Amino acid sequence: MKFGRKNRRENQKNALPVQTVPKDRQTGLDLFERFETGSRAERELYSSMREAVPIIDAALCKIVRLIGRFSVKTENAACKKIAEDFIKNVNTNGSSLGMHNFIYSYLDSLLTYGEAVGEMVPYADGSGICSLYNASLDDVEIRADKSPLDLVVCCNAAGELAPVKNRQLVLATLLNPKPGTIHGTSILSGLPFVSSVLLRIFKSIKTNWERVGDVRFAVTYNPDESGSTFSEESARQIADEWKKAMRSDSVCDFVSVGDVSVKVIGAESQMPDCEVPVRNILEQILAKLGIPPFLLGLSWSSTERMSEQQADILTSELEYYRSVVEPVIIKIITMHLRLCGYNCGFEIEWDDINLQDTVELSQARYNNARAMQIEAGEETEVNDE
Repeated sequence: MKFGRKNRRENQKNALPVQTVPKDRQTGLDLFERFETGSRAERELYSSMREAVPIIDAALCKIVRLIGRFSVKTENAACKKIAEDFIKNVNTNGSSLGMHNFIYSYLDSLLTYGEAVGEMVPYADGSGICSLYNASLDDVEIRADKSPLDLVVCCNAAGELAPVKNRQLVLATLLNPKPGTIHGTSILSGLPFVSSVLLRIFKSIKTNWERVGDVRFAVTYNPDESGSTFSEESARQIADEWKKAMRSDSVCDFVSVGDVSVKVIGAESQMPDCEVPVRNILEQILAKLGIPPFLLGLSWSSTERMSEQQADILTSELEYYRSVVEPVIIKIITMHLRLCGYNCGFEIEWDDINLQDTVELSQARYNNARAMQIEAGEETEVNDE
């Protein structure tokens, strides 16, 4: 079966060079010349933030799960059957089935590090895509080839970076790349400082509770004038008896003779109120991630109208992330269909983001159907007259 016109990527080879890039970056003399790429230290920082601040990890997991599922829409029944079977049963990372798991992991890496790399593994006989693999960013790098419009994925082989052989089987996406760079921007950018302040507050709370929760005492012995010569020995005995009383497995009374006072260390000081600063920091984090507080179990006071607006903002964010990963989905399904001998056109159809949208759409359809029914009844009455 003929596949029709040439691939758009093949047509780009005849394009003119980019004029706004310095000439030394257009010659292609250094294949590994790059404008700016993310470092391993930066990726480790973002991973540490997800481990140290649970609300960040929970927000990213919510975004990935709320992205929803998708299906293929096409007029060719055979093509649709092959695509649906592939989406449902393709091997992913050797441990799971389904293309959705691959996309979820792909999007998770994209949000966390600003970059994501995947690979399509075809059958040996070329009869289709056998597996999908999410590559670790520590093993690969995204660099510019002869043009900043032509990106190449390089793999670390024997201590040296070399471009992958079958570039058409490798997937790479950058999230919000800065102009003139090939470095994606993580959704966590701008949060390291805020997260460090939050962790410092939590650390101080831990230290204060270790001091206040584990009560420590100050025992003071005030000898009189007649017993001043025995004050040192008496103090030592009081200290020993106090230690025995504190280390006893059961409740033990402390009995002493003389003027002895016992006070709790730090009882007069108050714990600093951290509710307001912690909430302010969490508001900054949620504003950057675009997640409404109620989705993370934060019972902050908000009106119904405000909750609806927050849900609309989240819907727009999810629509944007869908548009980012949709080219990857199209490329994978297109490659599988072509290897199977099909070149039919198709569209990606996403499920509704939440139940509220479904209810509103069904209510609108009901109102339209009811209006059409009433209009049809009025026309029937007019015709009868």
